[in-house]
Amino acid sequence: MLDQVAAAFERQDYREADQLVKELLKQSPDDPWVQFYLGRLREVSGKGSAAEEIYRQLLRTSTNPKLVAQARQGLQRLATTEKERRQQAIAYAATNPANNSPGFMILEAVTGEVRNTVIQNFARVMKVDAYTARGVVPSRGWRLYRAGPIGELQIYGRELRDAGVPSFWSALPDLQKIQVFRVNYFQTTSPNAAVVCQKETNQLGMLAFDWSEVKQRVEGILPIFSQVVDLGYRDRPEWKEQVEDYAHFCDLHLPARHCILRIHDGKYDFDQGTVVQGQHGTIRQRWNDLIADLNQHLPKTPAWIDFTAFSETLDDFVTPVSRLKPHIHLSRATDCYLDSAFHLYSTLVFLKNQ
Repeated sequence: MLDQVAAAFERQDYREADQLVKELLKQSPDDPWVQFYLGRLREVSGKGSAAEEIYRQLLRTSTNPKLVAQARQGLQRLATTEKERRQQAIAYAATNPANNSPGFMILEAVTGEVRNTVIQNFARVMKVDAYTARGVVPSRGWRLYRAGPIGELQIYGRELRDAGVPSFWSALPDLQKIQVFRVNYFQTTSPNAAVVCQKETNQLGMLAFDWSEVKQRVEGILPIFSQVVDLGYRDRPEWKEQVEDYAHFCDLHLPARHCILRIHDGKYDFDQGTVVQGQHGTIRQRWNDLIADLNQHLPKTPAWIDFTAFSETLDDFVTPVSRLKPHIHLSRATDCYLDSAFHLYSTLVFLKNQ
């Protein structure tokens, strides 16, 4: 009967092949060749994931050279079909000018018992081995996985989501629309808040808001570099950069106003406005007191504090990340992409939870 099944596939009579395979499954469900033809049926009916699972199982368990070769050919056909389908979808998406805007795709952390399954699904969708997938799918925080035209990222992202891999994407123009105000100080914090702040144009003003408007906050630190002289080759003096200190930032997100209030320990005027208990100390002590005061007013507001883990995934994306204006004012001899990285992280959080 296997010869009849093979002949039915040869003449593309899939209805007869289906009937024959059903009979064989009743008689010999564990027969490797029966399983192979079941995979072929899944393949021709458009159930690529199910077919791929069968072919891979046969590669793991079968020692028949002919069957192994057939299974590999099946996997190759599936890969070719998937590649062509994806290229067609990307080409179609590119016909819409809005889909050509640059964007970013993020992978979210996966832990616990589902992690192995998610890794396998990621490997299948992105056509990489499980070892590579394990190193890519984060177990903490977010990973910047791709940067490119937003239409293309949407296609990859939807495939990953359909496979149970948590991911999302945002277009650069959408991130750039979020307005950022630099907070000089809190004029008052109770019962409602009011801050003296500056726009990007340095225009000074006041913004009053209810604490309930703050839907999340983002905290992070950025390195401050200094130039030092070090001894290099043959004790020749060389100028090098080293981390001198860290700047602390806290962003308050007000989605209803589509804006971020950005507080920076080096720019905050602790001698103005609301006096926080124990404020007369070092900048770090004053900053900690300010954060403690915010905690009292925002006890249930989510705080996103994994910027450092996120920044460690950006080595391959310095150029696209640097296209995002950082809205951070640190005295630097040269630009540092980490400034844009923090702004990217904060605005991604903003849009993700809007």
